[in-house]
Amino acid sequence: MKLEFEALYKEYFSRTYAFLYKLTEQRDLAEELTQETFYQAFVSFHRFRGDSDVFTWLASIAKHTYYRHLRKNKHLIDSISTDLIADLYYHDDGEQLEDTVERQLLLDSTRKAMQSLPDKYRDVMVLRIYADMSYAEIGKSLHISENSARVIYHRAKKMILEAIANEHDL
Repeated sequence: MKLEFEALYKEYFSRTYAFLYKLTEQRDLAEELTQETFYQAFVSFHRFRGDSDVFTWLASIAKHTYYRHLRKNKHLIDSISTDLIADLYYHDDGEQLEDTVERQLLLDSTRKAMQSLPDKYRDVMVLRIYADMSYAEIGKSLHISENSARVIYHRAKKMILEAIANEHDL
C-alpha cells in the first residue's frame, strides 16, 4: 500500500497543488493544504473503492480541507479567489483608472455572490472552475448526475451574474 500511495502522491501532487493554489492564491497555504489533503487521503486510502477518478477523489478531499481551513479562519473568507469567474469581464493592461476601480468593484461583488451561494452550488462552481473537472467527474464526486452538475453550474453562474447586476444596477 505504501508504494501504491507514493506513486499516487507523485502523480497527483502537482495537479492537487495547482487546484488549491487557484483557490487560495497563496503558495505557502496551498502547499500546506496539499500536504493535509494527501495526509487525509493516506488515512482514508483503504476506503477508496475506485468509483471515481483518483483526481476527483483527491479534489474532493482538497475542497473539504480548504473549507475546513476557511471555517477555522473565518477572517480569510473575504479573500476567496474568484478571478476565474471574474474573467467574464474583459481586462486590458492599458485600462484607465476608472476601469480598474470598476473591475475591482466587480471582483468584490463576484466574491460576495460566490460566498452567498448554497453549498451545493458553490461546490459545483469550485470543482468546475478551479479543479477543471468535467460535469461527469463533478457528478461522481458529489454523488449527483452529470446533468444535475451541469444544471447546478449554470444556475449558480446565473445567480452570481444576477447578484452582480443587482448590486451595480446593471
